[in-house]
Amino acid sequence: MKITVSIIKADVGGFPGHAHVHPKMLEYAAAKLKEAQRKGVIIDYFVYNVGDDISLLMTHTKGEDNPDIHGLAWETFREITEQVAKKYKLYGAGQDLLKDAFSGNVRGMGPQVAEMEFDERPSEPLVVFAADKTEPGAFNLPLYKMFADPFNTAGLVIDPSMHEGFIFEVLDVVEHKVYLLKTPEESYSLLGLIGTTGRYIIRKVFRRADGAPAAANSVERLSLIAGRYVGKDDPVMMVRAQSGLPAVGEILEAFSHPHLVHGWMRGSHAGPLMPARFISVDPERRIAIGAKMTRFDGPPKVGALGFQLHDGYLEGAVDLFDDPAFDYVRQVAAQIADYIRRMGPFQPHRLPPEEMEYTALPKILAKVKAYPADQYEKERKKYVEALVKGQKAEEAHHD
Repeated sequence: MKITVSIIKADVGGFPGHAHVHPKMLEYAAAKLKEAQRKGVIIDYFVYNVGDDISLLMTHTKGEDNPDIHGLAWETFREITEQVAKKYKLYGAGQDLLKDAFSGNVRGMGPQVAEMEFDERPSEPLVVFAADKTEPGAFNLPLYKMFADPFNTAGLVIDPSMHEGFIFEVLDVVEHKVYLLKTPEESYSLLGLIGTTGRYIIRKVFRRADGAPAAANSVERLSLIAGRYVGKDDPVMMVRAQSGLPAVGEILEAFSHPHLVHGWMRGSHAGPLMPARFISVDPERRIAIGAKMTRFDGPPKVGALGFQLHDGYLEGAVDLFDDPAFDYVRQVAAQIADYIRRMGPFQPHRLPPEEMEYTALPKILAKVKAYPADQYEKERKKYVEALVKGQKAEEAHHD
């Protein structure tokens, strides 16, 4: 029997602002999924957040893109919006729900989705991730480290079952093309793509030896769907571990250096991705309360929960970044945040123009008058004098 693991995530209201989620939102989601479990729609579930995003982790036997599972997630997010977010006037209530009606699955409707269908092994460790204030391409570098960098993953060198390497499925979210690249021999080509994190995003990773799925990452770009800025994409990801796949420690090692990602304040800045602890993890209630977003609405943070799957049931969760081994990483992230914040509105802290296209900045810049350079340089004095006269006339009017 194949097991499907689905993570479907949405921002349906922040508390306060973009900092966190209201506890009642998580409680509502857990109750909704518990009822779905009772009815046999899903096998098991877990609800968690990082920042202002709620992730629904579900196991079932219905396969990927199943309308029952996606419909359950959509209905849950819609009800949380109506019953909690709007009731308490939470910020951005329902902001990730870009469509009015469900149409079979939630892809292209706003929520982030990561799914894998596989044969459950005799021991099936699973690590799930969620990040806030960043984009799906933020996981490109960690995924490369996990599955293609022997300096990160020792198993690529010393484990015969991993020695053949992996296949990376990369999606071009602009031209909607898919690339399949094999490592190690196509590593340079792979890096040539995935270094452009806003366009080429690792969606899946497969083991070359047998094609077994190893990792899945969400790839939805909200601005490309909506045609405007509606918040950063805040990805979710899952990675299978051990037995011919990276060990749990190798998976986590990929986050031992807080690399720069796009997002942060107003989705318009670069900052370090900080591995963050969960505030609390309650396996009985099936709820984990994640990190808050504070400094400059951040910095961007990622949380990791570990589970053991058995017959589709999720044993756990374990907060895998809740360890002194990551304290130094968090300190480094704080130092990087302090350094780059001092650049204010200058690049590379503020994102380049193509990444600012969907923000309000173009509307602001459109109000600033520009002159043809050749004409201006011939008559610079006239232009400046006209501006001075205009300023004096405005001052006289106010007097």
